[in-house]
Amino acid sequence: MGSSDDDCAEQPLSPPGRLFLHPRWNLTIHCAIGFKNPIDIDAIKSRLKNSLLLSHPRFSSLVVRDSRGVEHWQKATHIELDRHIIILHNPVSTASQPVDHDTAVNDYLADLSISSGLSTDKPLWELHLLMAHNCCVFRLHHALGDGVSLMSLFLADCRRADDQEKFPTLAYGKKRDKKRVNSSSGKGWWVLLIGFLTMVCSNLVFVVQLVMRSLWVCDSKTEISGGDGVELWPRKLATARFRLQDMKLVKKAVPNATINDVLFGVLSSGLSRYLEHRTPNALPEGLQITGLAMVDLREQLGLQELSDMMKSNSPRLSWGNKFGMILLPIYYHKSNGPDDDPLVYLKRAKVMIDRRKQSLQAHFSYKSILSTMPYLGAKVTAWLNYKILCNTSFSISNIIGPEEEITAAGNTVTYLRVNSTALPHALTMHMVSYAGRVDMQISVAKDIIPDPAFLANCFEEALLDMKEAASCIASCNHE
Repeated sequence: MGSSDDDCAEQPLSPPGRLFLHPRWNLTIHCAIGFKNPIDIDAIKSRLKNSLLLSHPRFSSLVVRDSRGVEHWQKATHIELDRHIIILHNPVSTASQPVDHDTAVNDYLADLSISSGLSTDKPLWELHLLMAHNCCVFRLHHALGDGVSLMSLFLADCRRADDQEKFPTLAYGKKRDKKRVNSSSGKGWWVLLIGFLTMVCSNLVFVVQLVMRSLWVCDSKTEISGGDGVELWPRKLATARFRLQDMKLVKKAVPNATINDVLFGVLSSGLSRYLEHRTPNALPEGLQITGLAMVDLREQLGLQELSDMMKSNSPRLSWGNKFGMILLPIYYHKSNGPDDDPLVYLKRAKVMIDRRKQSLQAHFSYKSILSTMPYLGAKVTAWLNYKILCNTSFSISNIIGPEEEITAAGNTVTYLRVNSTALPHALTMHMVSYAGRVDMQISVAKDIIPDPAFLANCFEEALLDMKEAASCIASCNHE
C-alpha cells in the first residue's frame, strides 16, 4: 500500500511510529463503539475476517528490532483472531446498581489507559467486547496510524444505517478555505507583501514558542496541571455531550466563526468555570493556560475513494501518522455574574484560531520528528516531545465522524468515543462527532482532578449559555 509512513513489508517504522513505541510514550488509542442491539460475536469475527482492517499490512505485522535497535514491520505468518478478541460477558463495573453503562465503560477505559501495553508477540491491536454493555473497544497502538487514519479505516467497513449500500458521509468543510485563498487575488502587491512578511514573522514566533516549550518554558501551576510522571497516576474518565446543531447556531452569532472556534470557546469558558470553582479568587485574571492540539496534515478523502484506493494499493493513499502539534493558549477569566457575555469566549477563541491557521507550527512539529529521529535517535526525540507535554496544561484532539447513523457488522452504532493511554497531562480531551452529536472524552489524573463529571458539566453549560446568547441575537435580527 502506498504510504507517507511505510508499507510494513520488512520496512522500518516511520519516525512518528518509533516515537509512539518508545517506552516514554508507548501510546495506545482506545475507540469505544456502542451498539443498539446485543453484540453477535460470530458476526463480529466474520466481519473482521473479510474486513479492510485485516487486509491492511500493518494490522497483520509484528514489530521487530534489528541489531541496531531500529524497529521494523515484519509480516506475521498467521493471525489468530481469538488472541486479538477479548470477550467479557459480565458487567465490567458493579459500583452502581442498576448498572450505568456509560459509567461502567468509562471506568473500564480509565483502567485500560494506565494498564500494560499491547503485547508485541502479535500485531498491535485488540478488540474488547463488553457484552453486558453492548460496547466494543478497539485498542490500537498509535504506531499503526493516527486517529484520522484509523477512523477512516474503521468507517470504510461500515455502512449507513438508512442505506446499507452507501458509505458514511464525512464533512470536512474545505470550501471556506478555497474562498480565503481566492479572496487575496484582487489585492495590490504591496498588501500581499505586507501580509507575507507578517506571516513569516508570526510563524517564526510560533516556531520559537514550540521550541522553548520543549526546553524550559512552562505554564504556571494550576489545579489542572500535570507534569513528569503523571502518566502513571490513576485515571478517571467522564463524557461531555454536545449537540452539533447547538454549535452551528452559536457559530452564526460571530461572523465567519467555525465549529472549531466554538469548541475552543467552550473549552476556554468551561475551564475558567472549573478553576473558579476549585480556587475562588486565587488565580490572576487573564492567566494563560496553554494546551496542545493535534492537527491532521493530510489531504482529506471520501470513504468511497479511500476504500477503492486501499483495494487497488494506490500510492496516493497517505497512511499512518501524519499530524502536527500546535500550542493553543487560552486565558482564565473570572465570571462577573449574569451581565457576562458568554460569546466573548468564542470571539477570543476565533482570534486565536485564525492566527494558528496561518501558522506552520503544526508542519514544523511534524518535520522536526522526521529530522531529529534519524540524527538524534529515538531517546532524544521522545524526550523533547515529552517535555512539550510536561510544560503545557492539557491536550485535545478532534476527529470528524460520520454525519448519519451507521452500522458495523450489521448492528446500529449508538456512539463513537475515543481516548488514549495516559500522558503527562492531568487533563486530556478527545472529541468525536457522530450523527449530529459531539462526545468529548475527558481523561484526568484523579488525584489532581477528582471530579471530571463536574468538569464535563462546566463544558456543557458553557455551550448552552452561548446558545442562549446566540438565540437572542438571532431573534433580534428577525424582528
